[in-house]
Amino acid sequence: MSANQDLSHQPLEGSLHSVPTTQDQSDGIPSVIKSNSLPLCWGHRGASATFPENTLCSFEAAIKDGAEGIESDVHVSADHVVLMFHDPSLERTTDGKGEIANLPYVGGIDAIRTLKAPHQKIPTFDETMDLLMLEENQHVVFNIDCKPNNDPERLFTLIKASIERFPEHARLLSPRLVLGLWHPKFLEPSARLLPDLRKAYIGNSPSTAKKYFWDVCDGFSMKFSCLVGWEGLSFREDCKREGKSLLVWTVNDRQEMIEACKWGVDAILTDKTADYLALRQQMKDDWSAVTAETSALFPYSSIHYNGMISWLWGKLDSYSLSRSWGPFHPMTTQ
Repeated sequence: MSANQDLSHQPLEGSLHSVPTTQDQSDGIPSVIKSNSLPLCWGHRGASATFPENTLCSFEAAIKDGAEGIESDVHVSADHVVLMFHDPSLERTTDGKGEIANLPYVGGIDAIRTLKAPHQKIPTFDETMDLLMLEENQHVVFNIDCKPNNDPERLFTLIKASIERFPEHARLLSPRLVLGLWHPKFLEPSARLLPDLRKAYIGNSPSTAKKYFWDVCDGFSMKFSCLVGWEGLSFREDCKREGKSLLVWTVNDRQEMIEACKWGVDAILTDKTADYLALRQQMKDDWSAVTAETSALFPYSSIHYNGMISWLWGKLDSYSLSRSWGPFHPMTTQ
């Protein structure tokens, strides 16, 4: 039995914590389920604490652990192949060199392998969608982290073509895909080219999220530290009040996992999928004992949780994104 089947569920339409499943389909449409008590587990780049990040084996391991979702990043090669990879260049995690945007996949990147064992090829978006469409994986949500150096028109056109390879994509695939967006320049193209895919802001600035993304995104994928202080508390309350999904990343520390569960977020993005799922079961078995491991003093346990410092880092990151990839403008609605 998968981890999400261990928990109680109730229907909830349209949110990012909705998990379409092929079970209980009396009308032929996948039901939508949500963990009623504890946050869903989304594997950050798969089960990347154990396997090479952003590889098929890492994705498969996260699913085998029981993760209800996976997060991964995308870049586009010189020959227009969408690849699952975090960095714009190859050096940090592979035996290759150079910028992905300047290199062909066929006859180039396809021969590159990860430095971390088991040594893996860089998967394509097509291969990843094939994995998600296997019958046993059709409960898994997939968060596509659209790095801001991508060209939105090019990226979303290629993603659209990949998704539409499947005759039943509108029923069995698109509802499980979430576009993660750092920069508002992606909002209009995503709405036009991929209208059936849900959108989530990614970042560490609640004020940026509220100003540029609030009205057009279904959810918000926030750095854990930015949700601890005064601004984060207010943002968490706003999300609950207005029905916005709230995801937190990258949560590998046990105490941070416990705090995120106390907050009642919708999903935890973690490299350590097995660890979080084990903790989630412990919390289900004895909530009081596990939550007692952290106290009201937790927000003061690290300088990274300081409200003013978190606010400043969020502002600096948003400024850096605007300087590098263009000014932030709200999406215009007609």
